[in-house]
Amino acid sequence: MIRLLVNRRSIRKYKTQKIECEKVDKLVTAALLAPSSRGRKPWGFLVVDDEDILNQLSQAKAHGSTFVSKAPMGIVIIGDTSVSDMCVEDCAIAATYIQLEAERLGLGSCWVQIRERLTEKGTSSEIYIKELLSIPEHYMVEAIIAIGYPDEEKAPHDLEELDVHKVHYNKYKIMYPGHY
Repeated sequence: MIRLLVNRRSIRKYKTQKIECEKVDKLVTAALLAPSSRGRKPWGFLVVDDEDILNQLSQAKAHGSTFVSKAPMGIVIIGDTSVSDMCVEDCAIAATYIQLEAERLGLGSCWVQIRERLTEKGTSSEIYIKELLSIPEHYMVEAIIAIGYPDEEKAPHDLEELDVHKVHYNKYKIMYPGHY
């Protein structure tokens, strides 16, 4: 598992190759297996592979979403706020499961934050996506996970560069060198 975490990087350049149905099914299964607060499972997932819709999704934010138009697929992560007050956390966990499964399957992925972001015109990115994808009002839109076969290589994370000073034991500022 550590190797999977070390190798997973945010990929923003993708080959045009479509993702096989079996792999899409595995990504969706991973999302549906994600834990949620009190087992309420408020999340939902919109799998998008339509080029026109992906292009429109790429315009959901003023910065940091244009690469979605070049991805063969995106998964929009939504949460039903009428089911749980923990939608943000539950959706984030599910999105992370998707990204880890993508890495395991040899796919690249990148998180595009939507909640509390704005379009280039200054309107809510969430409202933009809700209107685009006909998402009901009582859902929040957490993120888009762009997914595809990587068309760029990034070096794995270096375990020697981990900031172990961010880890404390029992109380803040009690650290044990060499332990994490």
